[in-house]
Amino acid sequence: MDIVVAHTSYKQAGGEDTCVAAEVAMLRAHGHNVTQYCLHNDATDAMGRIQLASRTIWSRSSYHELREMFREHRPQIAHFHNTFPLMSPAAYYAARAEDVAVVQTLHNFRLSCVNALLFRNGEVCEACLGKAIAWPGIARKCYRNSRAASAATATMVAIHRLLGTWRNAVDMYIALSEASRRKLVQGGIDADKIAVKPNFVYPDPGPGTGQGGYAIYVGRLSVEKGIETLLAAWQGLSHIPIKIVGDGPLAAAVRDAAALNAAIEWLPGVPLEAVYGLIGDARCLVLPSQCYENSPRVLIEAFAKGTPVVVSKRGAMAELVDEGCTGLQFKPGDPDELASRIRFIFADAEGLRRMREAARGTFNQKFTAAINHELLMAVYQQALARRSRAGRAVQSIAPISIRS
Repeated sequence: MDIVVAHTSYKQAGGEDTCVAAEVAMLRAHGHNVTQYCLHNDATDAMGRIQLASRTIWSRSSYHELREMFREHRPQIAHFHNTFPLMSPAAYYAARAEDVAVVQTLHNFRLSCVNALLFRNGEVCEACLGKAIAWPGIARKCYRNSRAASAATATMVAIHRLLGTWRNAVDMYIALSEASRRKLVQGGIDADKIAVKPNFVYPDPGPGTGQGGYAIYVGRLSVEKGIETLLAAWQGLSHIPIKIVGDGPLAAAVRDAAALNAAIEWLPGVPLEAVYGLIGDARCLVLPSQCYENSPRVLIEAFAKGTPVVVSKRGAMAELVDEGCTGLQFKPGDPDELASRIRFIFADAEGLRRMREAARGTFNQKFTAAINHELLMAVYQQALARRSRAGRAVQSIAPISIRS
């Protein structure tokens, strides 16, 4: 199959960028011809506010560049990941103009929330979920603490809702978990157009030993990821080592906590292969996120290494971790319950052994590249069938500017 994969990389590389790279590698390994259209959000630094807002709503350059790419490569599928802000929904209309089926993976909740997290002031927030215009997000400056930036984001979503873009210009959406799918439907996406395909790990890093005698956190150091809960829990866990791998806005808090508590070790800037080794040797991975996670790649990496996961009982995390089998769950934001879960998992050697086997077994059953390839091909076939039925009728709703 001939496929164009389009993605705008983030300023701070994260799980989504890694997921896209893994999916492209997996598709190529299965014999597909994949052409990539790549942008990078570093380019926004050179743009003025009006220019960036305009491009967020409609990117003429991406529209024309993608049309040329589609004409040259004649793909059956255009698979989009992050189109925000540089690519814009204009990308879908470029595919439509060349009769290419459109698939959009929704890695976050941008179509329902200005900051894409459904999270505000340290708590889950659904104030804009299902609203035609995200007025609360604008008023509260939820994107980059800027009313102008928030308004530009909300306007993009609202305009394209009015135009029917989300309904008509995308053939199939991919949600990364059932929990995410439910939120997307609440936000107005047609349930029949959303397939669930989780993240995966490719190539398979193989199981680890679990003999390192420490817990591990891997990810962004930020409020929504529950770093404050983790640090508070470790105030009473000075006898259990934890390695915190990552960087972010709360890096200073982690550094200060490590200076006061010898059990905490902060490791910024660790390469991915080395991270796999650290996860595999850990007794458990801790994922204390307070926001709705979609399908945390690091959780699946832990399963691949046979490492059980201690997670907040929220969203996809509660869905993916089988309590007492592949890990343990705790009340989001509760450091005392998190600490008790960590003590339990470190005290039960036989239980830990069973969890390691179950975690690796779950990876083999659900999260390998082969299984993911089958799921993705099924989504592509659904998209092609919808595109065939729809024909070119959707072009009639596109703005006049796309013909320029």
